[in-house]
Amino acid sequence: MGFPFEYIFIFLFIGLIVIYVWAGLSTSARKHLKTWPLYRYVLWILGVFSAAAAVVGPLAARAHSDFAVHMVGHLLLGMLAPLLFVLAAPMTLLLRTVSVAAARRISKLLRSWPVRIVHHPIVASFLNIGGLWVLYTTNLYEAMGENFLLHVLVHLHVFLAGYVFTASMIYIDPIAHRFSFIFRSIAFIFALAGHQILSKYIYAYPPNGVARTEAEAGGMIMYYGGDAIDLMIIFILCYQWFRETRPRSSIAVNQSG
Repeated sequence: MGFPFEYIFIFLFIGLIVIYVWAGLSTSARKHLKTWPLYRYVLWILGVFSAAAAVVGPLAARAHSDFAVHMVGHLLLGMLAPLLFVLAAPMTLLLRTVSVAAARRISKLLRSWPVRIVHHPIVASFLNIGGLWVLYTTNLYEAMGENFLLHVLVHLHVFLAGYVFTASMIYIDPIAHRFSFIFRSIAFIFALAGHQILSKYIYAYPPNGVARTEAEAGGMIMYYGGDAIDLMIIFILCYQWFRETRPRSSIAVNQSG
């Protein structure tokens, strides 16, 4: 990636931080709204840095020639950054920032059938995990290194698919159509299995143009690193499940007493 493009991405990432911080501070200044939590600013900024590290800088540059480093970038861009962005609740902040009329239009868009289809846990899992299977089991990975536009599109898909997948599993922002915890847990288990199987497949059958030693290292990074981030999602999902069922239990205990 040439320097002009690196500068464009750097300005983009800086802009994401500035816009989010401005939106949070501006809505916090309104008397009828609660102060936007500090931890959400931190999560958003960490998410931007995670995504930026996979796209620009020394790690991104080395990822072009080292598959193991590329896989670290995949974890940052496709798993950690989406999780941090989801936890930062950007859609909630957007709805707080815009006018009432604009918020209604955005809410209507979120309830539209295309968004609901993409946000379905099964569809989101296929877009996320299925896209990775296509990337690493076909000639796409090798072609990505030879075509800059394709390189950008693949990275954009990896991030967006990771974000939609994470948002379909743990509900932080407003959701038009909510699926049960059991349904989301089952979908997550299958997605987790698909990710782990792919990491083992990469270990045994390196992608085109990748040395076996690098593929083995990359497969291990994908397997164990992916598990670490998936554990965070599992913890959050279980915590939300516990919080939703706890009030009902408390009411039942109080009534019996």
